[in-house]
Amino acid sequence: MNGVAAPIVAVEPAPVPTDLRPARSVAVVMVVYMTGEALEESLACVLADPQVGEFVIVDNGSTGDESARLRAVAARDRRVRLISGHGNVGFARGANLGARAAKGEVLVFLNPDAFLQPGCIGELVREIEGRPVPCIVGGRVLNADRTEQRGARRGDITPVSALMSLSRLAQRVPAFRRYEVHWEGDAAPDQITPVPTISGACFCMRREDFDAVGGFDEKYFLHVEDVDLCWRVREQGGLVLFHPRAEVVHLGHTSQTSPLKVEFHKGVGLARYFHKRAQGLGERALAFALTPLVIVAALARPLMWRLKGRA
Repeated sequence: MNGVAAPIVAVEPAPVPTDLRPARSVAVVMVVYMTGEALEESLACVLADPQVGEFVIVDNGSTGDESARLRAVAARDRRVRLISGHGNVGFARGANLGARAAKGEVLVFLNPDAFLQPGCIGELVREIEGRPVPCIVGGRVLNADRTEQRGARRGDITPVSALMSLSRLAQRVPAFRRYEVHWEGDAAPDQITPVPTISGACFCMRREDFDAVGGFDEKYFLHVEDVDLCWRVREQGGLVLFHPRAEVVHLGHTSQTSPLKVEFHKGVGLARYFHKRAQGLGERALAFALTPLVIVAALARPLMWRLKGRA
């Protein structure tokens, strides 16, 4: 291990209680692109979990040491299937490629800089069984200090709620509290709970759920595709569930690609999402008016990080 996450991650196989063993086969799908040194620990955590029957890694164009590391992992563990050679096709399309290649009946999507904690997959898979189709169950995403990460569970993201939350009016004005989209500051529930939106860093769906909603919308290149997926699950009368005991530590901001490029795609994705779900002339006009503001705000974030001395 290279030490990036050694103090916070358990990579040794943990005993699996009988009642947590999945009734159906489980495949983990991971899309990789210039992740950096966090990748090694992430791969180790997946392969250490005895419930993982299949691990599909979609290489979106890694180069050098990272590409060689992925080939080495695939060569020494028969559960690993490496898909490569297609270039950087974006996260949504890469995830769909992985899902189509996987043979597992339950799909667990995991970020390459996220570290499964003991029992996480067992909890996710157990809780999704018997749920109506479509259903999505998201884990509790933690920072390295084990505080809940921003975006792990969120409200319904609309133009109005996004503006209220971004301007902090939802925090400062009690009447607008219902528009706050970030719920990580609230006490975590004791049991699995319906929420409008979960994080795409770690979640599971049965294959029939994933197929029922048509998988990820491939018109999103990077970011917001998870928000869109949750919205479409709810639009089809399904459930989006947050699981407080299915824990994963997510480092975030480990990508070696340009932060400006990442934030640009996030802004474009959010603008597209607002246009996609807009109904009526008023909502469409609002979505159109917000497009440049959303993209500029997204691009301003890495510039502010640089001014504040953040790497």
